[in-house]
Amino acid sequence: MNERKYPIGIQTFSEMIRKKYVYVDKTDLVWGMANSAKFVFLSRPRRFGKSLLSSTLHSYFAGEKELFEGLK
Repeated sequence: MNERKYPIGIQTFSEMIRKKYVYVDKTDLVWGMANSAKFVFLSRPRRFGKSLLSSTLHSYFAGEKELFEGLK
């Protein structure tokens, strides 16, 4: 049986990818934001993924390419 782990309380992109948690892939949006926007204002409600987004951006700019293999 292929059990999927849900990331309850996990807020770091690298941990979600390395431990194979369920992840909704929005890395194409991260790439677009990083490569086309001059300024970005992130206004999101509480518990809406701000920490995960900032962790994803950190991994992207740190050059952790292995984390993005197989993603958009």
